Amino acid sequence: MAPAVKTKTLADVGGDMSKITSYRYPDPRMYQISFDDALKEHKPIVMEFATPGHCTQCDKQLQLMKEMMNKYEHQVLFLHMDQYYNPEAYDAFQVRGEPWTFVIDAEGRVKVVYPGRMLYQEIDPVLADLTGGAK
Repeated sequence: MAPAVKTKTLADVGGDMSKITSYRYPDPRMYQISFDDALKEHKPIVMEFATPGHCTQCDKQLQLMKEMMNKYEHQVLFLHMDQYYNPEAYDAFQVRGEPWTFVIDAEGRVKVVYPGRMLYQEIDPVLADLTGGAK
């Protein structure tokens, strides 16, 4: 089961994206809900651990996550955790190194743990399976 850790949201930082991510092109949709509250939504969750401020692969991973979010946004919650701003999430999930992707099912079970950068053809089938296909 995924640890129900409280994570910072955009509301927690007064809407200032620079206080929640080092990503140059952040998508506000990834910072709307704390992970512990996301679990209560009973939807699949993609939890992306990436600190693009010091990691080129993290930047590319977040570009892919934005593409996946556009495809699955009404069925899957996408959360981005930046090491600088949500270290408690890194500790709770025992993440060392980046990027790391956790895919969690609607019941809160960790289904996929992927260390390193994922490709579209690796994550899309996982999300399609959890959602019954993109809508």
